[in-house]
Amino acid sequence: MQILDKKLGTLNMDILIKKAGILIEALPYIQKLYGKTVVIKYGGNAMINETLKNSVMEDITLLKYIGVNPIIVHGGGPDITKALKNFNIESKFVNGLRVTDAQTIEVAQMVLVGKTNKEIVSMLNCKGGKAIGLCGIDGNLIECEQYKTVVDGVETDIGYVGKITNINSKVLELIAKDEYIPVVAPVGVGKDGQSYNINADTVAGAIASALKAEKLMLLTDVEGIKYSSDSDDIIWEISKKEIYELINKGIINGGMIPKVLGCIEALEAGVNRVHIIDGRIPHCILLEIFTDTGIGTMITK
Repeated sequence: MQILDKKLGTLNMDILIKKAGILIEALPYIQKLYGKTVVIKYGGNAMINETLKNSVMEDITLLKYIGVNPIIVHGGGPDITKALKNFNIESKFVNGLRVTDAQTIEVAQMVLVGKTNKEIVSMLNCKGGKAIGLCGIDGNLIECEQYKTVVDGVETDIGYVGKITNINSKVLELIAKDEYIPVVAPVGVGKDGQSYNINADTVAGAIASALKAEKLMLLTDVEGIKYSSDSDDIIWEISKKEIYELINKGIINGGMIPKVLGCIEALEAGVNRVHIIDGRIPHCILLEIFTDTGIGTMITK
């Protein structure tokens, strides 16, 4: 027979009631997202730190079990850089994009598809999910052509870097609406069968747009969009119009500009909500979409 101290029992009951309150707070969000597609761009420190890796995999698995259809698009820049170094191949970047020659695309494809993708699939499966790894070559999922960037007003060839021309979303719809979790590596394919390296944020936005996803979530190493560079205050919700105003004022600048413009493109293509959240916070996905306040910046139409 177990005898519970009355004072201790009251304390435990308070904790349990608070936990019940958290679940009730999440209920309307769960109801709204049931059966909907959520595209998650997984990258940054959340791919490096083991504790954060586990929390992200738990979040994604939970989403699937409560009736949401998550689709994961992952990056892998640090893994590619490390592998290139092992092969004595120098990493070069132009306008934030990796210069990708014939040797580099081979290594990038090997790392993204053969290593990083399968590690994520394995972690999700260990959490009780049923993940399937894909890349843009599978079923011509991500069709693309060569992308050329502009440097000092001149169009510049940076190798096998892809510009997405089409997303064949049927395979993703079939997998995601069944019991599986698609995990997509950002490698596309040209009409001639050539592989191309593509920015993972761009791939996530294009997939979310093609599927008219309910949400696109970008896990980053920043807290969200701020009012100014020296402010600690996060903008919890912002519209497309307000985004452009902050860009014109120089408040949104640098690497955040292409990220937010990609978010706007996704909204214009039919995605309902876009979230930029701090992937360094444990269980950041659940905290953003299942709590009243959230933890990052939500961009709306």
